[in-house]
Amino acid sequence: MAKALFHKNQKVYVKPVGTWAIVERVIPQWVKGMDEPLRVHYDVGLGREFSANDLVAEDKLEKRQSQSDAMLMENWRVCRAKSRWGADDDNSHHPFPGTFPVVVTDENDWGGWRVPGAEYDRDPEKIEYQARLISNSPQMLKLLKSLVDQVSDAPENASAEVRELARTGIYILRDVYDVPDKLPAEAAE
Repeated sequence: MAKALFHKNQKVYVKPVGTWAIVERVIPQWVKGMDEPLRVHYDVGLGREFSANDLVAEDKLEKRQSQSDAMLMENWRVCRAKSRWGADDDNSHHPFPGTFPVVVTDENDWGGWRVPGAEYDRDPEKIEYQARLISNSPQMLKLLKSLVDQVSDAPENASAEVRELARTGIYILRDVYDVPDKLPAEAAE
């Protein structure tokens, strides 16, 4: 059974198309003998009907946006933790002998990313690179968001290459920000 999540004349973001639209019609699909519709689709004037999974309400998107803007202000950083494995002569080939990188994502030096000692010992340069990449990801995300916003505001002022970069950026941002409200059942197992 389904209930209508959006109402007529409500402004929604249409995820598959990547644009804003107004709900023109709520289209329930009724089954004989049932009190509620089996499915509810929405006509937003884009030539086809969309399900509730394809739409995001304006207030919900703004809430997600404010949460993500707060995340962009975070200061993720690489700290060094003392390694408890191996002797100093065993890890002299490491970029920073006796330590390993820890990416801290909380202002109280809590939370974040770290790597098991055996994995660090296998390829320390790769792990150091990953730590730098992760710690700079909020700034890179902010830069990408700025590029996409500028190109979408004035696409005629951007070259074809920059427009293509912005298009790729939209897919990356969609992947970062589109967190499903409910995880699929197989993910919980």
